[in-house]
Amino acid sequence: MFRTAAPGQLRRAASLLRFQSTLVIAEHANDSLAPITLNTITAATRLGGEVSCLVAGTKCDKVAQDLCKVAGIAKVLVAQHDAYRGLLPEELTPLILATQKQFNYTHICAGASAFGKNLLPRVAAKLEVAPISDIIAIKSPDTFVRTIYAGNALCTVKCDEKVKVFSVRGTSFEAAATSGGSASSEKASSTSPVEISEWLDQKLTKSDRPELTGAKVVVSGVGASRAAVDAGFVPNDMQVGQTGKIVAPELYIAVGISGAIQHLAGMKDSKTIVAINKDPEAPIFQVADYGIVADLFKVVPEMTEILKKK
Repeated sequence: MFRTAAPGQLRRAASLLRFQSTLVIAEHANDSLAPITLNTITAATRLGGEVSCLVAGTKCDKVAQDLCKVAGIAKVLVAQHDAYRGLLPEELTPLILATQKQFNYTHICAGASAFGKNLLPRVAAKLEVAPISDIIAIKSPDTFVRTIYAGNALCTVKCDEKVKVFSVRGTSFEAAATSGGSASSEKASSTSPVEISEWLDQKLTKSDRPELTGAKVVVSGVGASRAAVDAGFVPNDMQVGQTGKIVAPELYIAVGISGAIQHLAGMKDSKTIVAINKDPEAPIFQVADYGIVADLFKVVPEMTEILKKK
């Protein structure tokens, strides 16, 4: 269970740091590491103590070698088996439980992606603990911050569980350095395949654009609002917001977006926000660094022409 933390309870943080050990579940595609894993490693290092990383897959030697070089990791555990193809949560859960039984970690975490959100609740249920989802800050080894009410409020929670299981919002933590580390690598505990689900195939659509959550510049038009998705103008995987994707690019340009709290929840951590809207009272201007109160159909063509000349 977890409850709201009182200020006096944070004083135990220094003494707790000496006894922490964290297991990060790596998300990857066998030959490449998902960027959110690096953000999760940064979060794990802020807990204090030793950080280990579990890599499960079929041919994931390259990912394991890359993780050994990441700053902040002490140990990389590698599990290779055909059952881990596709990283099915039904197969990974027993592996994580066996690893936890062997090393007795105080914390288990993964990125708050579809992968982590599908996996960690299963792990927590098997460990009979309550998970904490989508944390954005760590105050102490047992105290975390997460958003509530569509990002309109922050909630500080103190977790009393024997093992803290949580997912990490990648945009809230810097990526760990991919060099400077010298972690050891060893084989993870072996488990028998569950075989209740079978991974069949995955087809990736090729695009000239970067993946939305990893783009340095996002124009809401490519990163869209819920209204644009519901109207059929753009596919669901381009939606930014509470029910879409969380982005934090270097530059976010909101064109004709009013700024409902559900949309702001998905982009307010952007480094620089530019808003264009003809309504001067639009909520988007409350979070914007630069704002233009004008009709987008007049301003955007003018801006486009200026940029082309440069």
